[in-house]
Amino acid sequence: MNPETLAPTRFIVRDNRILDLAQGSMPVFFKGIGYSPYLPNETPIYGAAPGNDARYAEHVPLMRDLGVNYLHVFPLQMPAKFFAELDRTDLVYGQDIWIWAYEEDFLDETFLNKTLNQIRDVIDHTYAVGRPDRLVLFSIGDELQADAVKRTDAKHPDVRHFTGRHIVVKNRTPTEIAIARLMDGAMDYEIKRYGRRHLYCHTSWTHIGPIGDRPDLEVPRENMITPDIGDLVCLNVYTYARGVRTSPPGSVTGSSYQGYLEDLAAHLTKPVLITQVGLSTSPFEPKAWVPGFGGHKVEDVPATFRAVWQDIRTAWGKEKFAGMVFFQLHDEWWKSGEDPTDATRHENQDPEEWFGIYEIGAGNVLVPKGSIPETVRSLFTEP
Repeated sequence: MNPETLAPTRFIVRDNRILDLAQGSMPVFFKGIGYSPYLPNETPIYGAAPGNDARYAEHVPLMRDLGVNYLHVFPLQMPAKFFAELDRTDLVYGQDIWIWAYEEDFLDETFLNKTLNQIRDVIDHTYAVGRPDRLVLFSIGDELQADAVKRTDAKHPDVRHFTGRHIVVKNRTPTEIAIARLMDGAMDYEIKRYGRRHLYCHTSWTHIGPIGDRPDLEVPRENMITPDIGDLVCLNVYTYARGVRTSPPGSVTGSSYQGYLEDLAAHLTKPVLITQVGLSTSPFEPKAWVPGFGGHKVEDVPATFRAVWQDIRTAWGKEKFAGMVFFQLHDEWWKSGEDPTDATRHENQDPEEWFGIYEIGAGNVLVPKGSIPETVRSLFTEP
């Protein structure tokens, strides 16, 4: 990061901690929920935002009552009534900005320009409709696909450095250079247009790095993504994920999950936010070659939630972790968007639709999945 770049006004990074200047410069630990409020018959695949209606009067107080202090939101343009409900609480939020993760070439100029325009639209919406004083971060991109990473790197073997107005990186992969360019462009736009900025990150997943000494990664070491280009590291870390399940035991709990977290703490210098962890309660596990992706019994989920919470709170290097976000509030019928009618049905064979700690009941009322919500509450409200 260019030392001359304007610092954020509320949430800042100092050493390996995130501080909230509104709370006396105290380090923060985010107790988060992933939030994508699309209900049955709604889908974002054509660019639509979730409905601007009374659902937020149910959802937001519900999350606050769980002891949540941070919402990681996925829709690019959350509606006004969501923010009106947010104003009734002390909750803060982070804005995930999903970009096309299957791109033929992340360094293609047409792709970069189109994507940067989309990012600018999200930033504009934040200032026009959102709550910039409550926003912690913008995440530029989420879970880039391994094949797309390898394609991009193969096409641009000599692209290894980037010096932008704010982001400066050297000896990185071509895909990481693409991330740096998008992040630099977003940061520069926010500063020039609005005279301030927020924290920036790229959200990655363990299948493609940053811990490389694992036998099950989807990319060779030379293609690994280390998501430390911005202010902090944002990483989706699932218990069954590649790179995690093959980790050594942790120093306190003995779990491979804690082992992975401790390797992160040893390898990274910036604060780390675990942006997704959860389990799908789909009726069965559809992919035998992806064990753990779906098919979890509702009654078994609380034990895993308690375990990963213990893992992060007791891990060696725990001071580097800025929070954990359980994915997600409720099931999403629209996933994975296979066809225009996908949002009309809850598909047993698609684990992506079943990660909620609540299911969607009659009249779109959220119904607890067993004791999962109460487990989250007990963890988030413990001393």
